[in-house]
Amino acid sequence: MENENIITQLSIFVNNEPGRLASVASILKECDVNIKACNLAESTEFGILRAIVDDPEKAYENIRSKGVIVKKTDIIGVAVKSSPGSLFDSANVLGNAGINIEYGYAYGGKDFEALFVRVDDPERAVKVLKEAGIRLIKRSEI
Repeated sequence: MENENIITQLSIFVNNEPGRLASVASILKECDVNIKACNLAESTEFGILRAIVDDPEKAYENIRSKGVIVKKTDIIGVAVKSSPGSLFDSANVLGNAGINIEYGYAYGGKDFEALFVRVDDPERAVKVLKEAGIRLIKRSEI
């Protein structure tokens, strides 16, 4: 049975030059991809649009069919509060368990606030966070 707390994120590669993000966004529109949360990171030559979308499997196939480099990554969503210490609570639990947070990005919606993170062991991260009483975001909530 699939873990409902493991979320599939798409990482879409975007050349770091004027107009390329608009070009990729046009393809996403053409493929009817609805982005729920995202982060855009850059390096010297390219950027990575990390996105949580409505139907990641369908979106992945449609985007690939357009010649865009895209990959799927497992991430988790940790519920956070808009108050001091909320980030510390989950980061501390993961750190004490020896789980590395590779990157993350925040989400603030009408129903919840979350930190979506890529960790080196998603299944174990879910387990230790739940044991610590930290709420995780389910795929169905996004």
